[in-house]
Amino acid sequence: MLLLISPDGVDEALDCAKAAEHLDIVDVKKPDEGSLGANYPWVIREIRAAVPAGKPVSATVGDVPYKPGTVAQAALGAAVSGATYIKVGLYGCVTPEQAVEVMRGVVRAVKEHRADAFVVASGYADAHRIGCVNPLALPDIARRSGSDAAMLDTAIKDGTRLFDHVPPDVCAEFVRRAHDAGLLAALAGSVRSGDLGELARIGTDIVGVRGAVCEGGDRDAGRIRPHLVAAFRAEMDRHVRDHAAAVPQG
Repeated sequence: MLLLISPDGVDEALDCAKAAEHLDIVDVKKPDEGSLGANYPWVIREIRAAVPAGKPVSATVGDVPYKPGTVAQAALGAAVSGATYIKVGLYGCVTPEQAVEVMRGVVRAVKEHRADAFVVASGYADAHRIGCVNPLALPDIARRSGSDAAMLDTAIKDGTRLFDHVPPDVCAEFVRRAHDAGLLAALAGSVRSGDLGELARIGTDIVGVRGAVCEGGDRDAGRIRPHLVAAFRAEMDRHVRDHAAAVPQG
């Protein structure tokens, strides 16, 4: 499993840089603008400069409306600013067709600029609360649009978590559908260390966290700390090893 950490600005990114050996992707977002809130282009550039050159930087484009042209321009802006992973929260898309249209525009805009960019179609485990596309539709949306990964997060940060809305067995189906489509599967949404056993069991490729590596477990009031990143990674790697050891070798 890859570990994606989401600092909210340059200062936290510097703390992520101190823990760079323990994480795989630094994700730029602006939590006060939503679950996948977009940060400023200059912040993406500054964070890109702050973390080791070999460490990929991801950027969220926002909890986007159904406005394919607007979203394509925003995604290109994130890529131009230095992000190689582009995440789009399909907040305003109420049908798979709308979501595919938005993501096709993003894929074209981003990959015409940089062919090796990695595009992530992101949906929400609590989609039923905001009226957007069903979580299990995301892998097919990503496949049809030419995206590289399908992701689930939570839209409403009210203390409920990924597994509160999409139980582990349903998440396992999400991962299976993503893998069958040749995609990576990413899961986030107030993920805690206690969830890592299930995430390893179901074959999650990327785990996204913020609150779990912040002081007091608070994604808003807390700050990311390098020692918390290191501890979370150690726990994650332990679960991956334990799962691999438990799987019969054939």
